[in-house]
Amino acid sequence: MSGGFRASGGGGVSIVLDAGEASILRSLVSQVLDLVEPGTTGEDPLERALGIGSAAQPSDPVLARLFPAGYSGDDQAAAEFRRYTEATLREGKRSDAETLMETAGEGRVRLTAEQAQAWLRALNDVRLALGVRLEVTEEVHEELAGMTEDDPRYPAYVTYDWLTYLQDTLVRALW
Repeated sequence: MSGGFRASGGGGVSIVLDAGEASILRSLVSQVLDLVEPGTTGEDPLERALGIGSAAQPSDPVLARLFPAGYSGDDQAAAEFRRYTEATLREGKRSDAETLMETAGEGRVRLTAEQAQAWLRALNDVRLALGVRLEVTEEVHEELAGMTEDDPRYPAYVTYDWLTYLQDTLVRALW
């Protein structure tokens, strides 16, 4: 496993990834990219041009986690918020994921401060998506410690734990 992120000159960071780690990161991020494809827009041509999207809460629990309601307890306000912000949020998530895809490779990966921020957001999105699918709770470390390697969930939980480690070392390297 990589030694995590380290601060480098000019506010950037670096990490050394082996081929398997880089491949896992790109694979997971590509799955998030598939999830955050452009959402549906309104029928009105002006709405489509402005990126005004659907007001409906996503039925997929991962998308609901990646795009949470802007207002709890007020369905109408939440729907309007979603309608006017989701397209921009989706674009930001795609941009962050694409930055990670373009820069994650085998060996030493050097990131500018801006690229590191994109990685931080993309890693967070991957962790959120995986966490929802695994139904991760605050007891994830205890659950992982009690899990045997032949448990079918073990690889996914270890991957989630590794992503948490990467995100933590990236935050520490940036601050």
